[in-house]
Amino acid sequence: MQRNITIFEFPFNLGLKKKEHETEPGVRKLPDWLRQFDFHKEINPSTVLSLEAPEYKMELDAESGVLNADAVIDYAQKQADLILNNYQKGTFNIMLGGDCSILIGTALALKKLGNFGLFYLDGHTDFIPPYLSGTAAAAGMDLAIITGTGHGKLTDIQGLKPYFLEENIFCAGNAETDDEEYVEQIIHSDIHYFDLPRLLQNGFGKTAGDFLKMAENKNLDGFFIHLDVDVLKDELMPAVDSRMEEGIDYENLSEILKPLLHSPLCFGIEITILDPDYDQDGTYTKPFVKNLIQIIKNKED
Repeated sequence: MQRNITIFEFPFNLGLKKKEHETEPGVRKLPDWLRQFDFHKEINPSTVLSLEAPEYKMELDAESGVLNADAVIDYAQKQADLILNNYQKGTFNIMLGGDCSILIGTALALKKLGNFGLFYLDGHTDFIPPYLSGTAAAAGMDLAIITGTGHGKLTDIQGLKPYFLEENIFCAGNAETDDEEYVEQIIHSDIHYFDLPRLLQNGFGKTAGDFLKMAENKNLDGFFIHLDVDVLKDELMPAVDSRMEEGIDYENLSEILKPLLHSPLCFGIEITILDPDYDQDGTYTKPFVKNLIQIIKNKED
């Protein structure tokens, strides 16, 4: 990759409901954790910017039905400001979470910059309203929120609803296909939906190519990639909030990400949900970092 790179660190974890044995979700440690494995050094960004996250809490917002809604909204607006205040055309942006709700802040920024597409690569759809959520956590609803499904507090921040148009989104990799009501939500949307079986059938390179054709045909101003590491097979990446046995491998990840990352229309990528507390010796993080660096730099092993 020849473009200048900016790394944004968004160690936000209030979009998750903590598990009983946790003090707080460990995803807030992810930027520092990746630094320990030389991610920053190997990527060699021109700039690294961080936005400190508030102290963890679990406050259910009665108005929206979403956990920590006010904190999610406040952080999203600060995040959008940080992105916009440091935006340089042609720069490639890497957002290190944090949980999936950091997508909301990036979505706000991109809405202000133009009409953008989204490639959503995740082991779940995250496309449900609050009443279907078992946790009430924003990280499990972020794709719904950014497209306008849910309470206006979250979906219409600064009057910008929707942050992304459904028709400009590919959602790929969902392995939670047994819950009919869960899946129906996205099937009845205008999102281009590729659950794990369909993604395997269509092919990784072809799915990326189909998305790039759409972005070009619609004359989009650019697009963003969401990568939740739980899209990987559990044997490769069990250090996540909501484990799914099925998923993709690193060869698949490379095949789908490389054409996207190296398109001039790609604004950047976010990495979410990898929890260092579940990988304390780095067994799963080391190969993830190695593969991600190779993909971003477009190098072969």
